[in-house]
Amino acid sequence: MNNSASGLHVPVMLQEAIHGLKVETGGRYVDCTVGAAGHSTAILNASSPGGQLLGFEADPQAVAIARERLEAFGSSALIVNRNFAGLEEECLERGFFPLNGVLFDLGLSSMQLAESGRGFSFQYDAPLDMRFSPDQELSVEEIVNSYKESDIASIIYRYGEEPASRRIAAAIVNNRPLHTTVQLADIIARAVGGKKGRIHPATRTFQAFRIAVNRELENLESALYQALNLLGCGGRLVVISYHSLEDRIVKRFFREESRNCICLPGSPVCTCSHRASIKQVNRKVITPSPEEIRQNPRSRSARMRIAERVIARQESSLNSAGLFFVSLTGCLAGVAGCMSLN
Repeated sequence: MNNSASGLHVPVMLQEAIHGLKVETGGRYVDCTVGAAGHSTAILNASSPGGQLLGFEADPQAVAIARERLEAFGSSALIVNRNFAGLEEECLERGFFPLNGVLFDLGLSSMQLAESGRGFSFQYDAPLDMRFSPDQELSVEEIVNSYKESDIASIIYRYGEEPASRRIAAAIVNNRPLHTTVQLADIIARAVGGKKGRIHPATRTFQAFRIAVNRELENLESALYQALNLLGCGGRLVVISYHSLEDRIVKRFFREESRNCICLPGSPVCTCSHRASIKQVNRKVITPSPEEIRQNPRSRSARMRIAERVIARQESSLNSAGLFFVSLTGCLAGVAGCMSLN
């Protein structure tokens, strides 16, 4: 969901995403992170005629932009103002299953970094907000001004992997109250002794607070399983991540769900009854080409992983009757060699 320095929307690894999803004419797809609709537009073009897309976007500003850009596709495109944590519920309510493909592009857009006024970047002075949606209760300002020092340090270390987390947390508490991004960034820089590495000293801390406020890792892990439940046999799951915490979750999910047994190593007999529900399409992570990185430097940290649904998840029958029907319908459609979108 990144953009070029010029501010024009440039979807990251666009052709790789379309190829990874194996977009087909008349297919049914979900874009879990619509942003400015770059990937969504390409999916709808590639699946035309008859293709359908359901898009999720928590940011209401981005929703308005996406709906305008996808207006030409009419009823083939539907954008909902909702976090992808509600993926399964939304699809079941709308009868939008089984799916041919699900895309997650987990990056921030330039619009969110520069134009939202919600403090995602320390390069612009803005309130300490960082919420993807104004409906969310918790903001960064509440964390830095009311949380205990130990809790702040824990957030910075866990979600930012910042080795100076304790020093930063102490500096934040000692300089309360804080209200703007520039205030916070300056305090962090002083706490760690100024800029020494290739990234600004506030980068990891800002990432940590954003992840914590939006529950990004918890929502991602939940949504991956939801996507798996909704995919028809042969359906593709494509995830583009931008930092190690996200990629670790995706890598672990793909590894476990592509194995027939997840018992502890050395177990004399399998007791987990787990069966592979996906196969990994790319064993090695896919990264942007040097040319793409040159044209869009923000794409340099992108990592793409692709998986294909092979059988129904046995667990889905335990979740709800609706999910069992999703899995059963998807597999029958896959066996028949087609997926009816009517």
